[in-house]
Amino acid sequence: MELFTCKDLSLGYGAKEIISGLNFSVNEGEYFGIVGENGAGKSTLIKTLLSLQKPMGGKIIPGKNFCPGSIGYLPQQTEVQKDFPASVEEIVRTGCQRHGHFFICYSKEQKKTAEKAMQDTGILNLAKCCYRELSGGQMQRVLLARALCAAEHALLLDEPVTGLDPQATENMYNLIYELNTRKEKPMTIIMISHDIQGIKKWAHRILHLGNECYIEKGERQ
Repeated sequence: MELFTCKDLSLGYGAKEIISGLNFSVNEGEYFGIVGENGAGKSTLIKTLLSLQKPMGGKIIPGKNFCPGSIGYLPQQTEVQKDFPASVEEIVRTGCQRHGHFFICYSKEQKKTAEKAMQDTGILNLAKCCYRELSGGQMQRVLLARALCAAEHALLLDEPVTGLDPQATENMYNLIYELNTRKEKPMTIIMISHDIQGIKKWAHRILHLGNECYIEKGERQ
């Protein structure tokens, strides 16, 4: 079953079109990679999928379980975010905030959701730790747990292994694979990456953005 389908999608910013006539779909339960050079339109496609901007043409046809507000999003991390003075559990709980609502106090259900996300990403033991004192790999797990709090069926991950050492990179790939294949509430994964060889190993299919857009099968069956 398709999570969503992009039909004749044209994307850009201002009056500048950078992608035209893009056609692809993502299936529920799929691990779908998106690669391309800088300026190829990866960030623009992300914003469009999240309904943060409208396409210049074409449309996104949603499947039964597709809603931009229920996609867990892990953005690229900035240096400012790395120095954020909050505890792990405080950051993870912010993933429960949706549709512009800001909570000072979280409900028991929201706290339980955050605790489950921390457990699923292996950071429950770090809940009271200060975020800025963590390693790069641990920080990415925190942000992944935060995205899980918002995710109902899908995770959209923007360069989740950038800046990580080889072991932390492998650990992150393994964790994302586990979230994709688990029996209870498996996640559709949509991952933007510059690590073409890495994404080939894990993804079912890969969308290449550029002068010619095309889909390639990954090594995973």
